[in-house]
Amino acid sequence: MHGMMERWNVGKWAVVGLFLSIFPSFHLSAQLGHDPAHSPYRDIAHGTGFIFFAGHLSGGRGKAGVGPSNALSAGLRYEMPLGRAIVSQFTAAYLKGDRFIVNPAVDSTSPNRRTGPADAGLLFTEIALQLRLTGGKTWHGVSPYLGSGMGLAFDLHSPGDTTKSEYRFGTKVTFTASAGLRWYPARKMIVQLDGRATWWRLKYPSSFKNPAPDGSRVIPLNQPLTDWTRHPWVSLGIGWIF
Repeated sequence: MHGMMERWNVGKWAVVGLFLSIFPSFHLSAQLGHDPAHSPYRDIAHGTGFIFFAGHLSGGRGKAGVGPSNALSAGLRYEMPLGRAIVSQFTAAYLKGDRFIVNPAVDSTSPNRRTGPADAGLLFTEIALQLRLTGGKTWHGVSPYLGSGMGLAFDLHSPGDTTKSEYRFGTKVTFTASAGLRWYPARKMIVQLDGRATWWRLKYPSSFKNPAPDGSRVIPLNQPLTDWTRHPWVSLGIGWIF
């Protein structure tokens, strides 16, 4: 009887040992849900990088119809990670668009009231933050993101004011909200589809409230001489992480 009890104890502890040896790997597999070799998640390479992009900016020209829009864009973004999920960005881009010229001194029905469009070129600069929605990993090579930023837009060249209205685009503070997808065809290579909305505020001269011979005004007397305009901006880029 004593021998049977010893054999029972030995067998019992052998089963317990076998269970404990299996449980950790089972528990780990249950936690991860995927064999690491076949997981859809991959780490994003950690490092600074550059993205070259090209796209198109559209949007409103303001209530006076003189703001720049309809612009082809090309630019460069420098990126620096702030942890695994947050990326800081520094952007410089050239926008080749157009704008119209309004003469407030002629009748609203005259063909000379609004002429153009004429070429207008802007330099766009921005500091932004980007949030990777999948953290520091990609899912099947894809990483969606959200972002926001602010910057400055400079008037590099635009048509001179031939109407003596004293309107000019000047330098504008900009605000941007963005969303997009990044695809990593290789560990350090990036292909990016970016969509954003950019806002800047137009400022009109007081001459836009002066009455024309027919009594019309470019800006009604009860409206302000400032105007926020929103500009959808879509671009495609390619980059590299160093």
